[in-house]
Amino acid sequence: MRRNALLLVTISLLSGFAGSAMALVVGVWMLDLTGSPSLAALAGLCVYAPTLAGPWLGAVVDLLPRRPLLVATNVVLAATLLSLFAVRSAGDAWLLYLVSFAYGISYVLLDAGESALLPSALAPDRLGAVNGWRSSAQEGMKLVAPLAGAGLYAWHGGRPVVALSALAPLIAAALYAMLRLDGAASVDHPGHGLRAGLAALRREPRPAVLLAAVSIALTGFATAPVYAVVTDDLGLPATFLGVLMSAQGAGSIAAGLAAGRLIDRYGPVTVAAAGTLLVAAGLLARCLPWWPALPAGAAIGGVGLPWTLIAAVTAIQTHTPGHLLGRVSALANTVMFGPIALANPLGSAAVTLGGRPSLVAAAASGTAAALVAARSAGTAPRTRRR
Repeated sequence: MRRNALLLVTISLLSGFAGSAMALVVGVWMLDLTGSPSLAALAGLCVYAPTLAGPWLGAVVDLLPRRPLLVATNVVLAATLLSLFAVRSAGDAWLLYLVSFAYGISYVLLDAGESALLPSALAPDRLGAVNGWRSSAQEGMKLVAPLAGAGLYAWHGGRPVVALSALAPLIAAALYAMLRLDGAASVDHPGHGLRAGLAALRREPRPAVLLAAVSIALTGFATAPVYAVVTDDLGLPATFLGVLMSAQGAGSIAAGLAAGRLIDRYGPVTVAAAGTLLVAAGLLARCLPWWPALPAGAAIGGVGLPWTLIAAVTAIQTHTPGHLLGRVSALANTVMFGPIALANPLGSAAVTLGGRPSLVAAAASGTAAALVAARSAGTAPRTRRR
């Protein structure tokens, strides 16, 4: 089991590095090709749009053998990434959207597939700890990967980042193949249908999942306004976005270390509400007319967003029957990440009114949602770990 834990954490490190580096470079690359913050921000829409198909992609996970699915998904992602070697002008920018869309599909399949596979790879009493290590590994990569990606891009364009990012899923595929699985536990369960998953999600996990959805939507809405503040209002180079992503990663590492104890003490809804408030505060900080406020705001938001996500996942794992976890996880991902498909283009449109006014409006919406949820948290049952 220790061997499996090490393999799973290594996979998280690889996927976190490649995903964070490419998330930055795709936006910067699009900015350089088109000069449009709105078009650059729309790459994020391609990443999150596949979450709208989460319930159906989750059904695919139920129908196919889990490990071969995880291996094949990584191999296809690597092949798609290599198509970016053909990008040379603005006319090739559609390939950046294609790769972003491929990342979005892979995130849904890999998240649901790993949720279904982990009970076959780990003892029940190790699931929580390993999930925490994997989360810390992914967030830690946000500290170094954006700076590495920005440095490679500034040195020799996007191709070195593409090559490095394509190698990561190939190694991850090999590591999935090396996992030792419990044969009895790895037998696929039959599908339980969309209704069963929805019924489970409507119960105790709902408030925390909705707050996570609000926080994620706020960050998607803010993408284009932040680009505008950085490049238009403050006149900073687009590569400065790498500094912001690294600051967010630093905040996320600190958040992961404290989240478990806070949830045990205050319950997932209270922690999710606090996280949403921090996301809103981080957006307001990025409205200040000094460049140091931008990484400070990114770090504050980097604490808040993982709190909402960890609280939502904890609520799902605590209150969902084990045989429904895969389907409910896919549905929850749709609820949490689906709204960004609308929020991202709305933010791209709102930036025409100015980056800072758009960020203030987003922060006000998040604050209102957090306060409403916090008022009901006192009557909600506290999470008890199983």
